[in-house]
Amino acid sequence: MWRRMTSQDLGIVCWCLPKFGPRVIRRSVHSSATSEESQKPLHALTTHAAEARASFKDPITRYDHLVADNVLRPDPHQRAIISKLQRLWKDLQHYDPGPVPEPAEEVTPSFFGKLFNRTPAHPQPTHALENVPKGLYLYGSVGTGKTMLMDLFHSTLPEQFKSKKVGGYGSTRIHFHSFMLDVLQRQHEVGAKYAEMGLGKRDAMPEVARSLAEEGRVLCFDEFQVTDIVTAMILRQLLERLMGFGVVCIMTSNRHPDELYINGIQRQSFIPAIELIKEKFEVVDLDSGTDYRKLPRALNKVYFSPLSSETKTELSKLFHSLASADPISTEIVQNRTIPLWGRELHVPESSGSIAKFKFSDLCNRPLSAADYLEVTGRFGTVFVEDVPRMGLSERDQARRFITFIDACYENKTKIFISSEVPIFQVFSDKHDKGTAGDDEHMRNVMDDMGINADDVGSSSLFSGDEELFAFARCVSRLSQMGTKEWSETSGGELQL
Repeated sequence: MWRRMTSQDLGIVCWCLPKFGPRVIRRSVHSSATSEESQKPLHALTTHAAEARASFKDPITRYDHLVADNVLRPDPHQRAIISKLQRLWKDLQHYDPGPVPEPAEEVTPSFFGKLFNRTPAHPQPTHALENVPKGLYLYGSVGTGKTMLMDLFHSTLPEQFKSKKVGGYGSTRIHFHSFMLDVLQRQHEVGAKYAEMGLGKRDAMPEVARSLAEEGRVLCFDEFQVTDIVTAMILRQLLERLMGFGVVCIMTSNRHPDELYINGIQRQSFIPAIELIKEKFEVVDLDSGTDYRKLPRALNKVYFSPLSSETKTELSKLFHSLASADPISTEIVQNRTIPLWGRELHVPESSGSIAKFKFSDLCNRPLSAADYLEVTGRFGTVFVEDVPRMGLSERDQARRFITFIDACYENKTKIFISSEVPIFQVFSDKHDKGTAGDDEHMRNVMDDMGINADDVGSSSLFSGDEELFAFARCVSRLSQMGTKEWSETSGGELQL
């Protein structure tokens, strides 16, 4: 499994493959320098820093640098995938998308203007689709390195797309779910503006796409999936409009385009979007014969069961211990109120960046993904107490809990959870000693994700393919979020 790579100062911080153990390799020209390096003249250290920066020049150079430095082991399949990134990098290196058109003039048409249809024109596309560099659609199961690839590519973008300053065009890196929430919000705002201008129900998508292009001409988003009719209906138009303004898209997904929105409502109307993706994107399969997820990992104590006075005391001690070292504020506030999209959420206990909730606070209320992203974006560490075993009567709570875990994963939030049964069994049917093997389809999905179906148990909560996939992904993420690796890279400044 590839690990996420980020830059810090003039150095490189990289996670190794599990083969090398859960360790961090640091290369730096100052604080992490060895005693031998500290004796080198300044120009030698400057050369070292320049070499580090040079390794970020393009995807292949960066990958080869990491292999040569023994951070990654040579892998022909991985290098072939990097070559796909390199192709797009070269296309972008000489790509000049030009300026984004200005928004339509905000004037309310007169009576005669309305009569003769003299209303402000839609922003017009600036590019033919065939003149926009072909994007990338990277798909593979959990653990194939999708996020790492996206981070590597985004960090090595050609200079004109790294910033909008001094004539640059900029780029946007975002989770697909957050991206679609932003699109819908923009649609609402543009529609409201058109209504004020007396334009009625005018199509807002051209202006939405124009505003997105204005913020970045390279759009990278993770976890591309289509689970609702709204996304399915607008996706083709949205992608066409974005490319019409010269936007190049790179996306990662767990599914081949042909498998998107399987069994969804009015799926036939979504087929044109699938065909557009296959035509305008290079579709790349990330799966290989190596499954790094099944290698042993060093687990950290973040999940507690069963629900007992001892568990409650242990979790409380841990909360107060971490809060006492909170770099933002060590003061523990009772019943803090935070705004959520026009509503309020009460946080029973919290310090500056650590919050403690009951399961019922988060999942017994009609909260959405946007709400959970707000909570996990605000607090780097979240405690959740009293997670029950969820059966059919708790189906809504189960869905919300899955959405909450997805938000924690997206925002790299550190979690501590107390539950009625071991965390991986909270979705298993009550009083049922069966396993997921009782459902062959469920077992196959779990096997594809490297999940031991016998440990999880059987569940009748999830029927459709999208629900079943979301459930299995949640179990996989809970497993990853219980590792020492996760605890060391999440939760901001806090360390266990």
